[in-house]
Amino acid sequence: MSVTRLLVLTWAALLLLLALTVAASFLLVGPPSLAAGIGIAAAKAALIFWVFMHLREDTGLLRVVAIAAFAWLGILFALGGLAYLG
Repeated sequence: MSVTRLLVLTWAALLLLLALTVAASFLLVGPPSLAAGIGIAAAKAALIFWVFMHLREDTGLLRVVAIAAFAWLGILFALGGLAYLG
């Protein structure tokens, strides 16, 4: 697959996810809206990591480190949300 085709497909996927985000904001209310927004944001981040940060071309160790960093960021957000709720 050529680089241009990959970038165009990634752009189209990101636009589709953007449309899903907008649709979810109008159609869903309450906790389902939050869950959909977080899921869509995670999918966008995964696409960006995989394509634009070139994780598809790197070795396994770098992929593991990127996943660990993403998981650590999730932990920090979760603990920040608990501090906000408490």
